[in-house]
Amino acid sequence: MSKSIPEVFGSVFHREMPIACCTDGKWSATKWQSSDSLTLHPAAHCLHYGSTVFEGMKAFRHRDGGIHVFRVDAHVARMRASAQALCIPVPDSDRLQTMIIELVRRARDEVPDEPGSLYIRPLLLGSDPLIGNAACPPRNAVLLVLASPSGEYFKQGLPLTLLVETQNQRCAVHMGSVKSGGNYASALHWTVQAKKRYGADQVLFCPNGDVQETGAANFILLDGKTILTKGLSSAFLHGVTRDSLLRIARDDGYRVEERDFTVEELRDRVRNGAQAVLTGTAAVLSPVTALVIDGEKIVLGSHLELLELRKRISDIQYGRSPDPCAWLTRVC
Repeated sequence: MSKSIPEVFGSVFHREMPIACCTDGKWSATKWQSSDSLTLHPAAHCLHYGSTVFEGMKAFRHRDGGIHVFRVDAHVARMRASAQALCIPVPDSDRLQTMIIELVRRARDEVPDEPGSLYIRPLLLGSDPLIGNAACPPRNAVLLVLASPSGEYFKQGLPLTLLVETQNQRCAVHMGSVKSGGNYASALHWTVQAKKRYGADQVLFCPNGDVQETGAANFILLDGKTILTKGLSSAFLHGVTRDSLLRIARDDGYRVEERDFTVEELRDRVRNGAQAVLTGTAAVLSPVTALVIDGEKIVLGSHLELLELRKRISDIQYGRSPDPCAWLTRVC
């Protein structure tokens, strides 16, 4: 039997978590412990020098009661790439995927019915207890996975306003594709300021006029039957939901343009009826209702096409339609 959806996203966790430790290049067997605490030395590398990466994916309950994880292989691959970029000991794919699958099995009774899901958060921490290693990568690491029954990050129907920021960047250019806490932290100051000054919910970072992403989600523009989004680069996160949307859109006859585009092009297109959306595991496809550009608030129109594309992804995730790309992994 599924449980109700917690009111606050990511606030409730399954009572257990799998954990494995790497010491001098050798990984321990996976152990299970309570998810309400973690013991780390106060000199741990991750606490001082930011050697931490994470992932976010979801498991969905189908009408027959089966539980399926969406694109687990893509998320595992991205986490390993993030670990390599930050020079943290890299867990092998089978180990990480096994930890995820077993956790979902143990938490299966906590997976909510639609529109909820089980949010899955793997976390990798550099754990060397040596503060003299500021210029050295960690040799030791802790890998764990949390599971959290959750609803939607952005509630459908609520206004979502983005401030277009052209002066500052979300994070270091060469680190944007890494899913690390430091990248999210570096965007917080500008997000807080945007809320105070403009009542904006998120900041769309467009350094030197180059449209990139928000602090926590990819950005996509839909103009008629054309989808426009920045081409993949090291400057922003290579979203799994973004990739899923683009693949589905191509199959549905949309023209997909992955290229650089400017704030001026963005402004012109939305003034002429283009729609905008944020994509991400937590955000799914969340329609943007307004943009603030150079102090001017531009209200966006209908999002019917975007909502239909969102439904196409949701139908696969919840098992209402076929899974032609084999994105779902049945757990139980």
